[in-house]
Amino acid sequence: MCGIVGLVSTSPVNQQVYDALALLQHRGQDSCGIATIDGRHAHIRKAQGQVREAFRTRDMRTLLGNAGLGHVRYATKGEASNELEAQPFYVNAPYGIVLVHNGNLTNTRELAAQLETLDMRHVNSGSDTEMLVNVLGSELQQLVNGSGLDADQLFTAVRRVHERVEGSYAAIALIAGHGLLGFRDPYGIRPLILGRRPAGNRMEWVLASESLVLEASGYEVVRDVAPGEAVFITLDGEMVSAQCHPNPVLMPCSFEYVYLARPDSTMNGIGVYDARLRLGDQLAKTIEQYTPSGDIDVVMPIPDSARPAAMQVARRLGIEYREGYYKNRYVGRTFIMPGQEQRKKSVRQKLNAMPSEFRGKNVLIVDDSIVRGTTSREIVEMTRQAGANKVTFTSAAPPVRYPHVYGINMPSRAELIAAGKTIPEVNTALGADYTVFQEVADMQAAILEGTDIPGLDMSCFTGEYVTGTVTDEYLSWVERTQLS
Repeated sequence: MCGIVGLVSTSPVNQQVYDALALLQHRGQDSCGIATIDGRHAHIRKAQGQVREAFRTRDMRTLLGNAGLGHVRYATKGEASNELEAQPFYVNAPYGIVLVHNGNLTNTRELAAQLETLDMRHVNSGSDTEMLVNVLGSELQQLVNGSGLDADQLFTAVRRVHERVEGSYAAIALIAGHGLLGFRDPYGIRPLILGRRPAGNRMEWVLASESLVLEASGYEVVRDVAPGEAVFITLDGEMVSAQCHPNPVLMPCSFEYVYLARPDSTMNGIGVYDARLRLGDQLAKTIEQYTPSGDIDVVMPIPDSARPAAMQVARRLGIEYREGYYKNRYVGRTFIMPGQEQRKKSVRQKLNAMPSEFRGKNVLIVDDSIVRGTTSREIVEMTRQAGANKVTFTSAAPPVRYPHVYGINMPSRAELIAAGKTIPEVNTALGADYTVFQEVADMQAAILEGTDIPGLDMSCFTGEYVTGTVTDEYLSWVERTQLS
């Protein structure tokens, strides 16, 4: 999971990219980067940490030009602490290409061998994004000639990228002297949204991971980039697009709606807030089925992403809704912090239970999901210490039993609290009186209600990987080699 943005404007774009990245900070806090092009010159600044920490006035002054892109990183490949793996990545041929990527490539071993022996390109990090920009550069270089670059060459290059690359990828690339290219994997696993606004006699354009970036900056949401599609915007503001895959099927990541995206975003035509309300409606039915009637005094959310679901649970069950956990907004999202010890340490820094809301009550807690159980165990203990009589812990998502290989840092079954366990065994591990999870079918129904989208990537819940290329051998390799 990362956040990406690209803009073609009529004025200097550096501040616009910065502001967009600040809006996408919830999608990654390990590192960030901005690149702009001024004519044929690329200017790049990237650093570890959050956006407000990484860029100073002196940095912004160097980011010249009216077209740019940016990235906030949540590490799923390589090391979070390695500044060499921060995005964007640059290759000098052809033309000079700077690229940012949200997702995760699943055939990096094969690509590494191809890039070395067939493409004869050097990759200087463990980042799959650096592989992706080199594959794109290699394919494009075979197509261009002295007469210049046209959109058909770009779209052919993207078709060839689709043939070589497996996994999830929403990508944006700046091509020096020419414009901005965006493309999405054939399953549309990771989001990418196109927007525009008038500026005099031409259009300004934006591509971003979430619609809130467009709306906050006065852009009209045009549409989602389709799975397998590529969009090219010239430096003069002309936009063309083409479908670059023969069999695209939209299967967006369910975790975007459960946890990752901001509630005020819309992706693939699905409002995140509305989806979370419906998740609460579905969860309430399961809670009624598996918990004793009349044994709950109050419903409380874990802020912030579980709040819509908790409100609906309380409404459907006819139980009082209260907010008993105070959130320190100056601590990042614990789920996306690198390293289990750091996550555990941050739980109590992030949340505090107010005893007046808990003392002597039977509390039903609603969280968006239970992944490693680190946060959930601490919350159960915190709730008991605050004076709760009984603790029922519920998850608006199903049990996470399998690795997520499409851009979320869940590489190992060993760290997933529900892997290989029954729900009563998970309940014991959490220390709760009852634990209730959303059903898989109910989650899909809640998210997709009112759409014609055929399905979701729910691989971390079901073990069924939508690309069809993830093998047991690959999962074993990931568990051996990738740190969480």
